[in-house]
Amino acid sequence: MAGKRETNPAGSTNNLRGDVLRVLGVLKLATVDQIQRIAAPHLTYRHTEKKTPAKQKQARTASHLGALSDLRKHGLVENGGRTSGGETLRNLTPMGLKAASYELGRPVGEMGGAARGAGRSGASHPMAVNDALFALLRPKPDLALLDGEPAEAFAAAQAAVDAPAGLGTIASYATEVALPATGTWSNPGKGSAQADIVLTAPEDGVPLLFVEIDNCFESAQELAAKIDKYMRFCQRKVKDADGTERPMWHTRWWVPDGRHGGQPHPPLLLVFNRVGPRNPNTVIAQLAELIQRHWQRSAHDDFHIYDGKLPIVVTGMKTLQEQGPAGAIFRRFGRPENQTLLEAIGDPAAKPPTPANRPSKTVPYVVGACWASHGAGYVRLDCSGRAVGDRRAVDPALGDAATGWRNAGHA
Repeated sequence: MAGKRETNPAGSTNNLRGDVLRVLGVLKLATVDQIQRIAAPHLTYRHTEKKTPAKQKQARTASHLGALSDLRKHGLVENGGRTSGGETLRNLTPMGLKAASYELGRPVGEMGGAARGAGRSGASHPMAVNDALFALLRPKPDLALLDGEPAEAFAAAQAAVDAPAGLGTIASYATEVALPATGTWSNPGKGSAQADIVLTAPEDGVPLLFVEIDNCFESAQELAAKIDKYMRFCQRKVKDADGTERPMWHTRWWVPDGRHGGQPHPPLLLVFNRVGPRNPNTVIAQLAELIQRHWQRSAHDDFHIYDGKLPIVVTGMKTLQEQGPAGAIFRRFGRPENQTLLEAIGDPAAKPPTPANRPSKTVPYVVGACWASHGAGYVRLDCSGRAVGDRRAVDPALGDAATGWRNAGHA
């Protein structure tokens, strides 16, 4: 025992250190609170008898804080600055990235950078990325580990278990992933994109999803330039190991036959986090028009196809955190209503419509429909900016739950 204490003075276990390496290997930069909530969500419902939230957090994160201390002693973890709220950030060292790659079962070359220095200015964007990832993942507590806890705490944990599930495991996610329009995976060239999150959870119906987080500081034109880079990457073809030419993304990620290969490009989810000065409702309407050539499906008689198109889905951070991927809070460009994430990234209109998938005649199908301010309310516009029908009053107090694009969480 003394030998173990000498090696790991904080007394952390292999499992706890593995927790930290796996989470930081994905998030790159995180607080101990974020690490605990992902790696051991049951601890969130312990220590509720402590008098203040600060003391509760201190108690439930103590084990992972000890693991961080031991990993720092071994040169695998370092402090990476502070959040705007004053919480200490941690990131992996290059040696820590190698250890994390082993824990995640992921090649070192796919781990990305160590995020050193990213927390010096408060890390507002990395923290937003972490929030979005957590909202998609929605870790569930193990109720068996909560025997003996107060009834109120156990009921809260039970409610979390009963809520709609998230997508994948922590190993299903990667962050800061280079998407080389030119160059190589390890050395992307000029004009390449970088996905904030890449999700691969085929077991949950999401073979491949790119996620971009916008803190509402960027204009529609700046976002359009980013999406141009995504499109260039998706269109890039290389020779695979067997000599067959195929999309470059297909050489790294697996998708079922007939899902994406040779048809639409992998979908892109834009999550708008309203902390900056720009109105996401306005930005989304402008963006849909600017990049219409990338997402608008091709008409063939009585049906449409998405061959070679980039499915683009938008939602808001607040509603994503509240409802997760199972909520009808996602709007795909070119579709008239909000859907769940799986519905939004699916392609029911890629084949001739049937009574089951034909749009209702009472809800006109408007390519690129969006909502814009009009007097005291909102009016539906098409991508050319013409009013096409519905006018609705919007109660500002509804915030993210309001109608139109606000229904997708952009207000």
